[in-house]
Amino acid sequence: MHRPRPRLHLLLSVACIPLLQPQVAAQSPTSADERLRAVYNAEWSWRQKEMSDDSGYFPRVDAATQQAHLAYWTRALAEVDAIPFAELSAEEKINAQVFRTSIKAMVDDVRFKTYEAPFNSDTFFWTEFTPRQGFQKSDEYQRYLSRLRDVPRYFDEQMVNMRAGLARGFTIPRVSVVGRDKTIEPYVKGDSTNPLFLPFTQMPSSIPAEQQAAFRREAATVVRDIVAPAYARLLTMMRDEYLPRARTTLAATAMPDGAAYYQAMIEKYTTLTLTPQQIHDMGVAEVARIRGEMIATMKRAGFTGTLPEFMTFLRTDPQFYAKTPRELLAYSAYVAKKADYKLRETIGYLPRYRHGIIPVPEALAPIYTGGRGGLEACMMNTYNLPARPLYTIAALTLHECTPGHSFQAALALEGPPRPAFRNAIYFSGYGEGWGLYTEWLGTVMGIYETPYEDFGRLTYEMWRAARLVIDTGIHQFGWTRQQAVDYLTENAALSEHEINTEIDRYISWPGQALAYKLGEMQIRRHRREAEAALGAAFDQRLFHDAILALGSVPLPVLEERMKQFIADGGKNPTAAPAKP
Repeated sequence: MHRPRPRLHLLLSVACIPLLQPQVAAQSPTSADERLRAVYNAEWSWRQKEMSDDSGYFPRVDAATQQAHLAYWTRALAEVDAIPFAELSAEEKINAQVFRTSIKAMVDDVRFKTYEAPFNSDTFFWTEFTPRQGFQKSDEYQRYLSRLRDVPRYFDEQMVNMRAGLARGFTIPRVSVVGRDKTIEPYVKGDSTNPLFLPFTQMPSSIPAEQQAAFRREAATVVRDIVAPAYARLLTMMRDEYLPRARTTLAATAMPDGAAYYQAMIEKYTTLTLTPQQIHDMGVAEVARIRGEMIATMKRAGFTGTLPEFMTFLRTDPQFYAKTPRELLAYSAYVAKKADYKLRETIGYLPRYRHGIIPVPEALAPIYTGGRGGLEACMMNTYNLPARPLYTIAALTLHECTPGHSFQAALALEGPPRPAFRNAIYFSGYGEGWGLYTEWLGTVMGIYETPYEDFGRLTYEMWRAARLVIDTGIHQFGWTRQQAVDYLTENAALSEHEINTEIDRYISWPGQALAYKLGEMQIRRHRREAEAALGAAFDQRLFHDAILALGSVPLPVLEERMKQFIADGGKNPTAAPAKP
């Protein structure tokens, strides 16, 4: 499950074998192509200077800078709209749609001033730059130290924005941020126990010992004199100002220009133009369908009681829970390796890069989701083991690790060259849709070994279907938090802890939770259509290659590609080798 994710730090030094990826057939460039490339290349260069994560400072986030960004992106949209779409080559048509959709989302974010609420129930600007591991080169450590020195300025700008949001009633709902101030506490420490000091505890041997010692001395001073006091000011502001004054309403529509804001967030995360009512109705129908499959699976497990009784059994029986963090991590690792074994039958083009499986960091684990994928590592949450049922770990591992998000990240690293701006784009409808689709794909791959694991898969699918009902219920139709909790409790065999953290996420992050199920429903529909049209000629490896070779795209672009896949008889265009 995914969010906006922490930035994937691509290890570009890894040697990549050339992969053959299906690509759109080459065409001669047109003047329209050249105009489009000029726009998106210029915007990307500008964005790198304005917002790069690789510099020795944080991007400016003050209101004046935000308005300057809005003006630039508005001009860029106008320039793209002035280019005749029909005159673009096939590949540039995809680039145009990707670029326009991504820029429109950023325009909407600034237009609705979402920067005035710069965090949610589990994603925080004060932790997102915390490295998972150390760095490899001296200049990386130097940039990191420079960024640490910039923390006070960055936090001050964020706090000014937060106060502006408080003044106009644009805040994260209080109920979903209570206790989140505790995530700041570890960073208030002015010594080596501060999480930001972690990269200096184990440094690569390629850096001379004397330089390592110098870096540690400088880091100790920066953490003590600059970083810790800045975090202390943020903590005071959160406790004395933000939490007491955060809004007590839940709905996005209760905020300034709320109805338009919620619709914009729906389109941002799903890349579709569905209304809240349409989504709500789709969710109700999916919940009913999945409930029928759950009852059938319960009977297959030999349970003779009711579905609520079965869910109580799953939530309370010790056999379904790990006794140690290692047991949970080992379970996930086994599933990941089993999926690796099945990949050759499932996907045609396989990346060389491999991910690890690690626990969620202790400072984040209490309020973090059950797992999260990434290029270097797939994280599993081992906090509060009685709230982490093992029967859902198989589905979670497929989604977050392989062939889900970590696999996607590796494929993107080693795939065909694309315009630079596309390498930084993540559309939730496409990416999370694929992640949820891979949970179902596990039934084809033979991953689920027991009815309990299959019920865990259905629980996760039900969870995402229920989100369609809950997100729209909260943000459009006036649901209370308890209504949302009761609905998820009734329909999904998640633990009480998971249910509460998830409901708080939906409350604080309007629209994001809709992307998963809508994307998965579309991919499964495309598969049914391809199987029906192609019959014996259908090859799931080619079908999956056609999806993955696109990279992250809006769902309407995926729709067009799948129609072409069927029209081409289930074959992909002749591939050209990717650049090593």
